[in-house]
Amino acid sequence: MAAPFLVLILNAFRTQSDYATNGPFSIPEHLTLSAFTRYLRDVNFPQALWNSVVISLLVALIGVVIALLASYAIGVGRIRGGTLVTGMLFFATMLPQEAIIYPLFYGAQELGLRDSIWSVVIIFAVLQAAFGTYLLGSTFGTFPPALLEAARLDGANRWQILWRVVFPVMRPTLSVLVIFFFIWTWNEFYIPVVMLTDPTNQTVPIALSTLRGQLSTDVTELNAGSLLSLLPTLLFFLFFQRTLTRGITAGAVK
Repeated sequence: MAAPFLVLILNAFRTQSDYATNGPFSIPEHLTLSAFTRYLRDVNFPQALWNSVVISLLVALIGVVIALLASYAIGVGRIRGGTLVTGMLFFATMLPQEAIIYPLFYGAQELGLRDSIWSVVIIFAVLQAAFGTYLLGSTFGTFPPALLEAARLDGANRWQILWRVVFPVMRPTLSVLVIFFFIWTWNEFYIPVVMLTDPTNQTVPIALSTLRGQLSTDVTELNAGSLLSLLPTLLFFLFFQRTLTRGITAGAVK
């Protein structure tokens, strides 16, 4: 598992001539930051980084809120046709992005959102919320009825039950969804590259793709850019690793 990261690091800190002469798996003759310098010169990385952080964070938060509200209505509220709705949401998560890109593109164009980060935020918030609703809906179906009944007897309405009873219990699971939604959105390429054509709105994966030339590609620069692109999500994962572990094991032992 560590081998690909080691190769990435080795090639990010070597020169082009060293790579061409000795190949990608050799120890660099000497370490250099020239690939990083070229990458920061050719790509507006700070702007792309900011766009990726904003889009991923908004999608994670909005998607989790929508999933919480929808799954609460399906699992606790017991709406009519809840099983059918859950099945439709599950089917939506299986659709390839290529199958829905045309209606999404023309819909964003008609709404004046094309080439705006909000088009990507809205699309992925809904897509991620569909998966979150399917996941949380089954969890809410097994929520302790006695806990909900006790809250009703104390005079709590549906909103109070949601935010004062259900939300605290589900917080570890919701934290896991936030982490997953953030990382999944960060790595998305196909829909953002179609929706975002202005370089000032492009995300980190799109900025990386601009380094691939038609006839040749600077592999060391590409590795340097990949390493810089990987660091934010790696730090995000390490920072929330304890939250992720608690969320996955929540409910395993009662």
